[in-house]
Amino acid sequence: MSNPTVLFRPDLRDFRLIGLYTGRVLLGVGLAMGVPTALAFALGETNEAWGFVIGASLAILVGRGLELSCRTNADLSVAHGLSAVAAAWLLAPLFGAIPLVLSGHYATFLDSYFEAMSGFATIGLTLAQDLDHMARSVNLWRHLMQFIGGQGIIIVVLTIFAAGGRAVGSLYVGEGREETILPNVIRTAKFIWRIAITYAAVGITLLWIALYVSGMPPGLGLYHAASLFMAAFDTGGFAVQSSSVAFYRSLVVEGVLWAVMVAGATSFALHYYLWQRRRGELWRNLEARVLATTTLGLFALLAVGLAQAGAVTDFGPLWRHGIFHAISAHTTTGLATVPGTLYVSDWGTIAPAAIVIGMALGGMAGSTAGGIKAMRIGVLVKAVRRDIRRALLPEDAVVIERYHAGETRLLGDRQVRAAVTVLLLWLTLYGSGAMLGLFYGYDLELALFESTAAASSGGLSVGVARPEMETPLKLAYIAQMVLGRLEFIALFALAGYIFAVLRGRP
Repeated sequence: MSNPTVLFRPDLRDFRLIGLYTGRVLLGVGLAMGVPTALAFALGETNEAWGFVIGASLAILVGRGLELSCRTNADLSVAHGLSAVAAAWLLAPLFGAIPLVLSGHYATFLDSYFEAMSGFATIGLTLAQDLDHMARSVNLWRHLMQFIGGQGIIIVVLTIFAAGGRAVGSLYVGEGREETILPNVIRTAKFIWRIAITYAAVGITLLWIALYVSGMPPGLGLYHAASLFMAAFDTGGFAVQSSSVAFYRSLVVEGVLWAVMVAGATSFALHYYLWQRRRGELWRNLEARVLATTTLGLFALLAVGLAQAGAVTDFGPLWRHGIFHAISAHTTTGLATVPGTLYVSDWGTIAPAAIVIGMALGGMAGSTAGGIKAMRIGVLVKAVRRDIRRALLPEDAVVIERYHAGETRLLGDRQVRAAVTVLLLWLTLYGSGAMLGLFYGYDLELALFESTAAASSGGLSVGVARPEMETPLKLAYIAQMVLGRLEFIALFALAGYIFAVLRGRP
């Protein structure tokens, strides 16, 4: 019997395959809620604790129910895997939002779903009310969602549940990852978690020390250090306080965050090479070189813009705010050292434009960062150089362009076409959100800034994203978040599957 496929006449077997893996993701999300639940009971946050109990119970109940009712031995096709990824990413925030709305810090369930999607997709835009007085367990859950989403919620399935078979690669690819690091997906997924946990141990310790030096008590400092690490390494940008990193007033804390943000925006493949002591890869890797070059360029642009606007005139603050925001924007983290409203009220035109460009470009492929990705930018630059050389050399000359990413590779037309296609999709995504913002009366710079932040997972905000924001904009930003996080393909597959179900014929 041939494998079931969602391309022709979907039936119960298709639903079972998609439901099985979606259920496992929900089960993993429910189990993860055990961490903030324990913290809530330990701190006496009883109302929040029961909110987590309810959310975790529902996620585990539904997840386990799907797993039992959809159990099947059928092979997982690419279409099934991509559809399961999309379904999981749409449903996981639904359950992650339950303790948020029950905490009383969100006006509606839609706002809490927006927050949960922003967390899992590592966006950083928030609709929370009175963030400075939010229960610590709820705030920890916001950051823990970023930690789970940064590595990939499907990675939970591939590690905890040890899903086997070569077809599970479609789950891995569906989350926007382009290559396996180790011989198979399962080992790659486990390595990603090993990287994350190792960096967490180092990063949290350094931030804890920096916060203690800055005068924060040890217990509170550990809580802030853990939250800041998850926000920075997973390039999520959720802040513990409403003033973001400015709350700490510490250059040491900011310096540690620079390193953590860069580590988060670095591909796990490059981390692997560095772990293998292939340090030369750092200087030869195309993405690393592109990211270093564009970060320096953005910093220069920010510095010029800040100086021109007169927002910052002294070299110390100019360098401090400029480099932090260049890194935060380019890694699509979204942490800030100044209120977002200053971007449009005091920073002129050039500096905010640099931030938008940084968020749009994003970090490396296969990292926790969003955006277009440095690899695609590097490929396009190489393609332009190749075409210029072809135009200058004799017609019979053979022009070969190479780049290095783990190994030396030849640049082919297929890679260039793929990069151009995805670039156009990203630009369309940024532009569509901006157009909707214009429809609701926001100035172009505000609409484009916030749309780019939502789609790229940039997270820096000029104040458009707020509880009073128009409902269609909230829905549009949610759609941009998940489209940008999954890089289109998984949601396209799910949409095709739904269309096939509704069509009801081959």
